[in-house]
Amino acid sequence: MKRRVAGEQQLEHRRIALVLGGGGMKGFAHIGVLRALEEAGIRPTCFAGTSIGALIAAAYLGGMPLEEMERRALGLRKRDLFRINHVGMLFDRMRSSSIYLEEPLRALCSNAVPRTTFDELQAPLLVNTVDVERGTQVVWGLPGLTNVRVDDAVYASCALPGFFPPGHVDGRQCIDGGTIDNLPVAIAAQNAEAVIAVDVGSSDLSHNTDASAQGFAATYMRAATVMMHALQVAPLSQWAGPPMFLIRPRLGHVGWLSFSHTPEVMAEGYRAAREAMAQLPECLAAKGGVYPRAAYRLSVDRDLCTGCGFCASIAPNTMGMDPRGKAYAKTEIVDWCSADGDFVRHCPTDAITATRLTPASDQPIAQQEVA
Repeated sequence: MKRRVAGEQQLEHRRIALVLGGGGMKGFAHIGVLRALEEAGIRPTCFAGTSIGALIAAAYLGGMPLEEMERRALGLRKRDLFRINHVGMLFDRMRSSSIYLEEPLRALCSNAVPRTTFDELQAPLLVNTVDVERGTQVVWGLPGLTNVRVDDAVYASCALPGFFPPGHVDGRQCIDGGTIDNLPVAIAAQNAEAVIAVDVGSSDLSHNTDASAQGFAATYMRAATVMMHALQVAPLSQWAGPPMFLIRPRLGHVGWLSFSHTPEVMAEGYRAAREAMAQLPECLAAKGGVYPRAAYRLSVDRDLCTGCGFCASIAPNTMGMDPRGKAYAKTEIVDWCSADGDFVRHCPTDAITATRLTPASDQPIAQQEVA
């Protein structure tokens, strides 16, 4: 049953870009988000994605029903995707192209994604990759980059470096686009009047005391998450494009390579999208900015503050240092989206608190927030 959102008439004839970020198995939250968007009558005119976000966007554009996506996601097992590259590791050792074989991931992409070129799709699709030889970002589907097979580009976008071999696309060796841009909103916004972005991979950096104890793969993925999060902070906090509706499901407790949380992940994607919808009309009516937004009160515990000055160095417009060398908030009440306030969690002594004053439609700004 379709659920209408307030101001739905604003959606008609609007050029809306939907951007689905990478995040491994967390990316199944995109299925729940797509269901919520369908129920709200939101029909994006352009799709963009990185890694699993590219896979789901391409499958959706290819006509795969959400029920089928859910069935495949629930049926996927680790052995279906991760098969050790024994021969390569034995004979090539450190020169092996990857830990895991290409074929399982290649089959997953080819079975889910149309085996057509980009210019044969029913709507524009942008697949974000990185040319590993040139060290440059390559977004397939842009003008001049459409005469390649979609499934080849999607495989390359999913090819996590070291885990899977690079994909060969139009003579280029390409890897996971999250290496440079895990949420390619800037390129998707070029011809859009509004952007809906879904960040599943790096928004929620919950405290993790077990990362190193879980082995090198867990340490690598934790490091990749931190890197991707850092790369996203500036583009989102300094966003100057059309209005952006940022959906961030709460998935910090779910591992990138975890196959045991799929029902919960899909449900959380749906919940996060539905909860955020309250501010969608405001977002569509705005000239710019990132939504949903909420008011927060900033405070500093002077007893905990060591005067290191790190907050003032990374957020000079918001934080300062007083004559006694203690941090203080230049503006006590701030209007933030979930992409703002990243400096709060960087305080080494947790001296800074961001207390939400108005109902928020998205995940917490930082771990130190008081709900």
